Amino acid sequence: MINVNQSLLISNSSITNPEDDSVVSNDFSTVLGALILSLVFLLGFPGNVFIVWSILARIRRRSVTTLLILNLACADGFLMALTIFFIIYLAKQTWSFGNIMCKGLFYLCNTNMYASIFLITLMSLHRLVAVVFPQKLSVWVTRKIVSRVIIGMWVLVMLFALPSLIFRDVRIDSDEKNRIRHVCAPNHTVARHVRFQYAFETVAGFFLPYVIIITSYVIILRRLRKTKFRRKVRSENLILAIVVMFGIFWLPYHVINMIQVAAEWYPDDSPTRHTLDHIAKSSRAVTSALAFISSCANPVLYTFAGKSYIKKNGFAFMAKLFEGTAQEQTGNKKSRNKGKEDCTINTDVSIHLTQNGTVGQNTSCNVNI
Repeated sequence: MINVNQSLLISNSSITNPEDDSVVSNDFSTVLGALILSLVFLLGFPGNVFIVWSILARIRRRSVTTLLILNLACADGFLMALTIFFIIYLAKQTWSFGNIMCKGLFYLCNTNMYASIFLITLMSLHRLVAVVFPQKLSVWVTRKIVSRVIIGMWVLVMLFALPSLIFRDVRIDSDEKNRIRHVCAPNHTVARHVRFQYAFETVAGFFLPYVIIITSYVIILRRLRKTKFRRKVRSENLILAIVVMFGIFWLPYHVINMIQVAAEWYPDDSPTRHTLDHIAKSSRAVTSALAFISSCANPVLYTFAGKSYIKKNGFAFMAKLFEGTAQEQTGNKKSRNKGKEDCTINTDVSIHLTQNGTVGQNTSCNVNI
């Protein structure tokens, strides 16, 4: 609870704050945001917990893709658990959890944003190595290397999210009806802080990772056109669906970031700045709530991808989706052994390799990502 002295200090410091409006200043936006987050919580939290349980309890030998999906589900599930605080914030239109929670919750949300896109990027890079350099996969992608990369990724995302911890505080605000309320809002005191934080979020947390992802898939598609590629597994389409869904739901958030950055280049009394500020502030709650949807969309994607397993395997269908059945692996092995050299790597892509590892038709090598 904020005492009187803290409230006066926060109130006085916000007088010169260029971001006097808050995300809870628009009634329609906050109500819509609260409804979206409520649906996201009801769908996303149990869905991601189920994914984590399926991988940890049902799968003994976990592939690289499965380990990355496990980390993604853990991050998304944890974020879903935090949505209850933001639902209360939007519904009450006042922050009731103190300054430490204000900083901490938004920091954790930003950490999840970076973690999600970085994990998806790692999935795409792993796919690239498996298709373009399959003979190097067992050397470059070992369990030790993958573990170190994932740990390093988590350290990096925690560093990248620090601006959301620094540039946010609780302050006293009042609306047009002179109702006093606490808001958890950015505390940028100069324009360059606004430009730095939101531009950095968009470039590091969206633009650059997507450039890597798109480049990876362009190279993959070009390589596959030169081979007799046999699509055998669902993970390629599944990863592409994850990439597309993340982009759809996070793009509006980053568009608002860029609008807010653009507004800071205009003078304070500029009509253009006023218009851009109004667009950004009135849309922030809805676009942030839409971004949360990406964390609950993955369980839905996995369910549709694994629907053929549901009747046969029941609650184990998710595990079967990620690892494939033993019968399918046995069948693939028998077909590969008919007059051709056999090699197996744990991936989901089937390509033809020659004896020296170059693309050709003489030797069949099954690669299952």
